[in-house]
Amino acid sequence: MDPVIVVGAGPVGLALSLALAGHGVPSVVLDEGAGKDEPRTARTAVLRADTADLAERLGCATVRDDGTRWTGWRSMRRNQDIREIRFGDDGDLPSPVHLASPVHLPQHDLTRGLRDAVAAQELVQIVSHGRLDTVEQDDSGVTAHTREPGATWWRGSFLVGCDGARSTVRKLLDIRFPGRTAVERHAVAALRTELPWDGEALLHRMPPWRTGGQEVTARPLRDGVWRLDWLLPPRGELVTPEALVARVRDTLAGWCGETPPYELIDTGVYTLHHRLARKWRVGRAFLAGDAAHLLGALGTQGLDEGLRDIDNLAWKLAQAWHLGASQTLLDSYQAERRTAVAARLRAADQALPVLRGSGLRTYLPGTTRGHDTLLTDGHLGRGALGAPPAYTHSPLAPPHAEAQTLVGTPLGGPVADVRVTAPDGATVRLRDRLGRGRQLVVLVAPGTGVWDRRHWMTAGVMPRLAAAVTALPVRAELLVTEGYPGASAHTVLLVRPDGHLVAAFQGVRPAELYAAADAARGGPPVSAQAGPGPQRSGEAEVTAKSGRSDGTDRAQRTDRADRTDRTADIN
Repeated sequence: MDPVIVVGAGPVGLALSLALAGHGVPSVVLDEGAGKDEPRTARTAVLRADTADLAERLGCATVRDDGTRWTGWRSMRRNQDIREIRFGDDGDLPSPVHLASPVHLPQHDLTRGLRDAVAAQELVQIVSHGRLDTVEQDDSGVTAHTREPGATWWRGSFLVGCDGARSTVRKLLDIRFPGRTAVERHAVAALRTELPWDGEALLHRMPPWRTGGQEVTARPLRDGVWRLDWLLPPRGELVTPEALVARVRDTLAGWCGETPPYELIDTGVYTLHHRLARKWRVGRAFLAGDAAHLLGALGTQGLDEGLRDIDNLAWKLAQAWHLGASQTLLDSYQAERRTAVAARLRAADQALPVLRGSGLRTYLPGTTRGHDTLLTDGHLGRGALGAPPAYTHSPLAPPHAEAQTLVGTPLGGPVADVRVTAPDGATVRLRDRLGRGRQLVVLVAPGTGVWDRRHWMTAGVMPRLAAAVTALPVRAELLVTEGYPGASAHTVLLVRPDGHLVAAFQGVRPAELYAAADAARGGPPVSAQAGPGPQRSGEAEVTAKSGRSDGTDRAQRTDRADRTDRTADIN
């Protein structure tokens, strides 16, 4: 099989190549640039707990080494404190509930960490100055052409466009990208100073000073650096350097009583759009990240969703690459991820008129706290605006069986990161076993921690469960945990390679477990060499390509004298 062609070497494209490598799938990453990223401290990434874990699992050390975990979250309105959250619990709930801090770091640091991980990975090849201009498909793969310098044809088994909001892949596939323009505008400054809230992130609505505007946020980075964002009117206000410095000074004085010493490091103005591609799959070509969706208003994080895209897609492409895949499995990427992002966009669009509008409804009793809850959810990764999605209506969901039971995780939801015992006897986090191309079977067995593994592996239900796992139609790993939220003893959980719950059974049910595992892979796969039928790429005619890449160049197709260079119109 030819490698997967990944178009775009931003965080999403690099993460996809690493995720594929974790599944044993080679890839070629076409980087339009020179392989270097301009340091911009004002352009940062906020990763939720699940996506931060994913980046670390892929080998990105900068998330751990350079990322900042906030100590808390504070909300204010005018001069009044509305809410304060210390990470580890949420005081608004009757009993403490674990709330993990997001990880905040400059995006160029995240990209650098991913590039370092790629450099140590033999299955990933990065091609600099690889500007795509043609995509063609046939029964067995995809052919892509990059223009000068070094015009080259590339052959791949699949192609994934991770090339951003102006995606060339999306244009070549003739996929519409409708949505809303200029949903929000922000002025941004990164500066080094001391604020009264050491390590806490702050959301301040209706600040009382003249240049505060409707909303300002402060989010800490490492080494005493803060990122400040001021919400601007959607259109019309030109932010000059002088006006931005005035905002900085007034804001710092408003928080500290007087303007403290500060070092202005970086500034910018950015506009947020909400868009959603009509299709995320055309034959063997897929879209991911900003190429497929744009969001970011009300604290939502587009990069988070892009990383969730690749976590969902990588194991499905790996299944197709190694063993072949059903159309159901390949189609499930769009069905699951597009539906989840559409729900996120819909929730944000419904909340925007309420949170950003004016009129009597904004002054009704209780509205301040309700509005704050919505914004907090978006910024901290909770609720409809921020929580990791549950693929409740996935085409990979198994049919209901009488033996199924309910646990604290909804079907299709991301599993809790409990401690589990692995086959080698090591105790690890459940998330540490993800991304290896295997489904996970987790037995809830209280008390096993006090026994030597060689004893309980041959006792009780374990022999029968081990035999059932061996007989599954997919590769699977058997794990044991002392407890799982909402699960009783001898509950058996089936978990997808991306950490979403397939089903939970009370006791060992080999037939039902088999059926659920089969459904989660989309049913019996087609041959690894068979795939989607020929597809059209824009207006270009699909032409069958002969030959395959060998192990030396892995994908490269140099120009031949008898071949005409055809450039697709991407405008």
